[in-house]
Amino acid sequence: MANQNAKGLKRILNACVFSYYGYKATWEHEEAFRQEVLLFIVTTPLALWLGQTVIEKLLLVGSIVLVLLVELLNSAVEAVVDRVGLEHHELSGRAKDIGSAAVNLSLIWAAITWISILFLRGM
Repeated sequence: MANQNAKGLKRILNACVFSYYGYKATWEHEEAFRQEVLLFIVTTPLALWLGQTVIEKLLLVGSIVLVLLVELLNSAVEAVVDRVGLEHHELSGRAKDIGSAAVNLSLIWAAITWISILFLRGM
């Protein structure tokens, strides 16, 4: 649990440690996150090679970072819902479905970004 009294550098260091635990837990428990990290590892060098400008490179890499970010938030929502109870509840299912939709939208946006920059560049 976070030390609410931590200030300055100690608070920043605590935040880094808690973030590490978050990445670790997501990596261990979420197959989708591991797949999206693999996607990031494959696409980042491609983005740096294929992007013609700094902005294109940032958009290509950033679109995949957005997918990772949304997946982290979705995983957090799912963990909280599962913590509250494993029995089927309409609102629990809705929360998970909405989180899944957010991940799906981020993947669609990444695809649109890549297609727009790489394939429609010459049009």
